[in-house]
Amino acid sequence: MKNSTKWIASVATAAAIFFSVNVKAQTTEKSAWRLGFGVEAGIPTGALSTSPAYSKFELGGTARLQYGIEKNLALTFTSGYYNFFATQAAKDVGGESFGVVPVKLGIKGFLTDNIYLGGEAGAGFETKYAKNTKLILSPAVGWANKSWDVGVRYENFSGQSDSYGVVALRLAYGFAL
Repeated sequence: MKNSTKWIASVATAAAIFFSVNVKAQTTEKSAWRLGFGVEAGIPTGALSTSPAYSKFELGGTARLQYGIEKNLALTFTSGYYNFFATQAAKDVGGESFGVVPVKLGIKGFLTDNIYLGGEAGAGFETKYAKNTKLILSPAVGWANKSWDVGVRYENFSGQSDSYGVVALRLAYGFAL
């Protein structure tokens, strides 16, 4: 197992143990608004990770607005910024780190009071080079209580004859509006 994969697994396990000490039900209330701010780290996949790897690490921040449509179901709107750090091999041939601004709509369904499945779709606006717009599709699984949200997702960016992705861990703090 790669060191970065071990790191993400360790952080997810530690976060789940730490936050389960003070569990409060998260089931979303109908017509309730929530806002959360998250930090995330990920491992690029696809075209970014092929030999030689262009990027081995992604770091980003997001804001997510959530609206409860049923007791255990919410609509989401997420945006922020992801930075894909260029490897030394990429820099040696003139490559640079680049960013993506995601704009996504989604749905979040709670299977239990704290465990959820989610899915998002939207657009990713690249901030360097060709400045392409990518289609984003993103399934997720996570744990949340009234304040904290820890989720793992795979995000695929496709379009303009290439695609890449990221497996990421998001740690967010949220509150009711």
